[in-house]
Amino acid sequence: MEIKNYIKNLFKSNKNIYNFSILNDKENSNINPDPKENKSNVFTNINENLEFLKSKYNTLINSDVVIREFNMSANNQEYKSFIIYIDGLVDTISINDFVLKPLMLRKKQQNSVLQNNLALYVENCLLPQNSVKKVTEFEDVLSGINSGDCLLFIDTLGLAFDIDVKSFKQRSVSSPENESIIKGPQEAFVEGIRTNTSLIRRVVNNENLIIENIPVGKISKTKCGICYMQNIANGDLVAEVKYRISNLGIDSLLSTGQLEQLIEDDGGFGIPKVISTERPDKCTKYLLQGRVVVLVSGNPYALIMPATIEDFLFSPEDTNLIPLFANFLRGIRILAAIITLLLPGIYISITSFHQEILPTELLFSILAARENVPFPIIFELLLMEFSFELIREAGLRVPSPIGATIGIVGALILGDAAVNAGIVSPILIIVVAITGIASFAIPDFSFGFHIRIFRFLFIALGVTTGFLGIGVGLFVYIAILSSLKSFGVPYTTPIAPTFNTKGNGYFVPPIWKQEYRASFISPKKEKAQDNISMKWKYK
Repeated sequence: MEIKNYIKNLFKSNKNIYNFSILNDKENSNINPDPKENKSNVFTNINENLEFLKSKYNTLINSDVVIREFNMSANNQEYKSFIIYIDGLVDTISINDFVLKPLMLRKKQQNSVLQNNLALYVENCLLPQNSVKKVTEFEDVLSGINSGDCLLFIDTLGLAFDIDVKSFKQRSVSSPENESIIKGPQEAFVEGIRTNTSLIRRVVNNENLIIENIPVGKISKTKCGICYMQNIANGDLVAEVKYRISNLGIDSLLSTGQLEQLIEDDGGFGIPKVISTERPDKCTKYLLQGRVVVLVSGNPYALIMPATIEDFLFSPEDTNLIPLFANFLRGIRILAAIITLLLPGIYISITSFHQEILPTELLFSILAARENVPFPIIFELLLMEFSFELIREAGLRVPSPIGATIGIVGALILGDAAVNAGIVSPILIIVVAITGIASFAIPDFSFGFHIRIFRFLFIALGVTTGFLGIGVGLFVYIAILSSLKSFGVPYTTPIAPTFNTKGNGYFVPPIWKQEYRASFISPKKEKAQDNISMKWKYK
């Protein structure tokens, strides 16, 4: 009995011993999830405002939240005041020269109009800053502080002054990284949303360009800028974009990629239905067509909507080239997309089921090359396809100077070694290489990624049922594309359903024939130029 009690006491847990647990901390958390807690009005008592903000920002442990208390002289009496801001997001010189100095040192007498209105006197006579707003709710106060503004509180006033003194480090405008072109502007978006809007507005140069800000995220309140031409864009399209973005029940929004997934019509099959770009000139082109552009604060990419399948094979450089060159490049891109999607599946179908369509000499050459290969052809093909994707991904993730070396080593040395070792046949190396090179010719990364994934489905169809499976798969694939919509616009427009494109099809007409905007987005202003644009030539 004593031994039994001894064992129980030996393994008995002591409740006083500290034992960290995420679940216990969650249960004991004092965080109030009530979304209405920040919607109370600003107090008239300065001490209550001060204590509330100190508690809200945990100033005892928060090192970058600065509160400066001082006395302001007005109406021949002293008013207790304080400012609050986040260090690192503001310009402290502007705060010293244009906020604190006028409030603490200026002794200008009030006129009769401002004598009994302290708020109006402070706003019109004591704050020389160019952007000052009066806010009455703590929700607006916290939003202003978090975005980099300085908030001024004065005793006896049931409001606060939101003073714009933002100044934080950001990357300068540089050349595009992923959409580089030869003949065109060499500017790309940066992480600052105001810098991005200025890049667009500088090119559009018209007062009809509207940029609306919508905060997204209950916690992050990320600013999303919705850009459109008021006199061109369809009102229903603009309203639909704003409706979808305004009705997102998420805590935070960190990137345009997340927003793209949240507002797309159908997220299935991985087919992109929103254009993502880092080029302001591309956004400007679509804005002037009547489409909507969305910018997200902190992201160097913009979203363009609606989008059709032809937009993902379009390059910003096409508008800067003469039609002959641009149409040749667009034809190359269509061929590249077909090759990327179908070539491996067609190759495995021919070698497995339809050898009779090959010339006899080529068939003997393929059989001789595969004579020493011990694996079935599907294993060879999948091995090389996954190896190529692995090399591509490794080349993207490693530092730039090493990336090119990995590509050369992987493509040349490993491929040649695999052939010499008898693991794969030379003809298969050629097929995989052509497929990989064709995938790089697709301008849009998302659409190219989608085709690369669907390529494996056609490989599976080709190895099981040959041309019959590929034909059925292609029929289903086209049916899926035809059934999709992007913000109310059929994805395969203007091919199916047929629209009167008025010169806005896939291939580029001469610039003097581009009289109309795309009809499938129903712009308010259909004509983009006069019937005779070259008036110097035809009078």
